[in-house]
Amino acid sequence: MRNGWLWCGIFVLSSVCPACLAMGQDAAPYSTQGESWIAAQNAAPVTVTGMGKGTCACGVHPPGPPKDRVVAPYAEEPDDLSPYAKFASPYDLNYTHPNIYSGGARDVPDPKNVTEVRIGFFGPIEHNPEQVFGLRMLHGAQLAVEEANTRGGYGGKPFKLMLHNDYDNWQAKTVYGEERPTDPTIWGSASNEVVKMVYDDHDWAIFGSISSESTHIALRMALRTEISIVNSASTDPTIPETYIPWYFIDLQDDRVQDLTLSRRIFTELGLKRVAILRVNSRYGRFGVIKLRDASRRLGHPIVIEQLYLPGDTNFIKQLRVIRSSRADAIVLWADETQAAEILKEMQAAGMKQRVFGSYRTLGPTLLSEAGPAAEGFEAVFPYDPTRKDPRWIDFNRRFKDRFHEKPEQFASLAYDAMNALLDSICKAGLNRARIHDALANIVDYEGVTGHMVFDPNQKNVAPMYLGTVHNGAITYRVAAMEKASPVPQTPATPAASVAP
Repeated sequence: MRNGWLWCGIFVLSSVCPACLAMGQDAAPYSTQGESWIAAQNAAPVTVTGMGKGTCACGVHPPGPPKDRVVAPYAEEPDDLSPYAKFASPYDLNYTHPNIYSGGARDVPDPKNVTEVRIGFFGPIEHNPEQVFGLRMLHGAQLAVEEANTRGGYGGKPFKLMLHNDYDNWQAKTVYGEERPTDPTIWGSASNEVVKMVYDDHDWAIFGSISSESTHIALRMALRTEISIVNSASTDPTIPETYIPWYFIDLQDDRVQDLTLSRRIFTELGLKRVAILRVNSRYGRFGVIKLRDASRRLGHPIVIEQLYLPGDTNFIKQLRVIRSSRADAIVLWADETQAAEILKEMQAAGMKQRVFGSYRTLGPTLLSEAGPAAEGFEAVFPYDPTRKDPRWIDFNRRFKDRFHEKPEQFASLAYDAMNALLDSICKAGLNRARIHDALANIVDYEGVTGHMVFDPNQKNVAPMYLGTVHNGAITYRVAAMEKASPVPQTPATPAASVAP
């Protein structure tokens, strides 16, 4: 059965990219450097360090299937930004109801011989340009698991993360160059790793990944193996729109990001000629689709879109083209280091356009590397990291004590998502379908990053924040997608007549 799933995964990948398997015939072998620490981590024993009041319920009263509910409009999409709104019902009305699992896995009895409760972690932690983000995501998940074990774990049994590297081979050129590994086992890594997590590790759920390509493939394997995937980092809106019920994410997707930016740029600021500068990867390509759509619906189509390759450090050519287009604003879909370099090159070239960005462009790295060139830069962000909430402050202290750095968005959202998963396992017991039920029953969730609202597709659709750089610091405010209602004008009261 297991070998059958491996072949199934390879078939899925070859259907997506038929040339990929052929490319691997003469490629360099896959380097196993670094795999030893992952294997050692997975083999290391984990213990429970606390018992008592914090011990979870262990499925004593498992939740039932999620109730059918309607949340409309989809993703809180405003009418004037809704697709085909002037002509027909938009296709995304298909996603306003939950897809309720109706299989028989809820009746599988809980196992009796479990000594540890395993959760698969699937992320770019080796051989990947995004491994710095993957390790931060891992640290957030690790802290949540470690703290759960200090509270007694699962009825005295420890929770344990089983690590699996997401070798995102189509991005590995920036690390290995033209000689990067391209053999079939690498191209099939996402599906193969899910098979290992389900059949070898016997994980109860999977956490990850960042790459939307890998997450898409993993989700299709999860559909067949009936295991939940909990995500905190992939913003591709087409993942939850597969309508596969085994997916849960606590990060607002690109649809919410794009519509929030569109409202700010076109409606609030009245800008009309907007350019896009983005990385040529799926993160960038899918990230701006809803922005382009919204710009057309608001009557101001994107004037030009420029691309750069992952790993590029010079953007002068793209900026020259944008300047020649007479754009009055630029939207960046990049990471902090690239955004900082673009802002510095714009300043050096005397470009005065307003600049906006996705949530991955904003943070302390941008401030330190861009310096004064970041003044006025605005970007969407999933929460307010400057707020004085005691839970948030205490989480920052604990995270810094454990990992010797402040938690950024990948770590913080992973911590919240992992805690939602751990709570669901405690409510459901050791049954994958009931764990799915517990996740699917989450409508509102209070995490350290703030309040989250989940739609029937089990994704967070809470309003985003808008971060603005001013005087070397970032300030945040809630940013709405809805068009602000005009303030009603109170008619002037006629002056009272005065008797002569």
